[in-house]
Amino acid sequence: MESDVQLPTEQTRQWLFNLWRAAGSSEHEARLIADHLLGANLAGHDSHGVGMVAPYVRSLQANELQLNQKLSIITDTDTLLVVDGNRGIGQSMAYQTMQLAIERAKKHGVVIVGLKNTHHLGRVGHWAEQAIAAGLASIHFTNVVSRPLVAPHGGSQSRFGTNPLTIGLPRRDAPPILLDFATSAIAVGKVRVAYNRKAEAPAGTLIDHAGQPTTNPAVMYEEPLGALLTAAGHKGYALAMVCDLLGSALFGGVTPQPSRLRIPGLYNNMLAIVFDPARFGAGEHFEQEAKAFIDYVQSAKRIDADAPIEVPGDAERRFRMQRAQSLPVDTGTLKTMDDAARAINTLRGATLPLASSLAG
Repeated sequence: MESDVQLPTEQTRQWLFNLWRAAGSSEHEARLIADHLLGANLAGHDSHGVGMVAPYVRSLQANELQLNQKLSIITDTDTLLVVDGNRGIGQSMAYQTMQLAIERAKKHGVVIVGLKNTHHLGRVGHWAEQAIAAGLASIHFTNVVSRPLVAPHGGSQSRFGTNPLTIGLPRRDAPPILLDFATSAIAVGKVRVAYNRKAEAPAGTLIDHAGQPTTNPAVMYEEPLGALLTAAGHKGYALAMVCDLLGSALFGGVTPQPSRLRIPGLYNNMLAIVFDPARFGAGEHFEQEAKAFIDYVQSAKRIDADAPIEVPGDAERRFRMQRAQSLPVDTGTLKTMDDAARAINTLRGATLPLASSLAG
């Protein structure tokens, strides 16, 4: 396996900002993109971080990704909204959606928002964290409209995306609870990272073109193509189906059928339920019960005495502390970042430095 290089955190954030400004994003949009992509790496989700720059730039070159878009409101009944992202970059469209949802949830106590036709949303946990920062809870069902990547339970061909399920719960005097996982066995971006590192994927996550188990990440990127497996067998498969239907089709979004794909575009639809937990009138009870329950869960005898029993959100907090000064980036991902800078320089006549110039 090839070793990673270390990129300085804040210089990488600035490089991302400069790239998207050169690409044509407004200062506000470029900042949202940079903070989001870097934030994914900081949270330990390299699959959704700086490695997404290259596919975004390819989508921009193909006129799929549209910069500086504003949400279009399709349906508005105060507490139920449908908005169209107009193929805008997801880091801006989801931010706008959540700002609207937060405003309505604070006014009415709860809102349900369907966001359709937006470019890749990135790490969906970021949007739950936006609600948490406003003191609100949220539930997110997200589908993926790109080349199908995941095989249905019992099938040997891919038919849907990695379709994440995300839940955020704020806590008054303690770190929030954040659940954010792909309904596939692992996110495809984690397979991409393994492929770039020339490492094996975890066992039980992939099948080859013949439907046989494999740990070779190349089956997702080289012909003949294989597929990801679902998380927890039939359970992950059922959740993925719900994410495609509840998180897209129900409010006018599409599912990843061949006639709907716009490759190299990477599109998402998302249903977000955002609510004010204080409206239940049990805030003090929740705080006490959550603490007592978490203490009880973590009191269980550990299998590995050196490995703590973590609650959802602990891993992200741990990674943020570890990566505050520098980020590990595999050499394959770094090359794609350099390629993206060259592409923007050619497309826009810019003079961006290569990302590899940041490496110490």
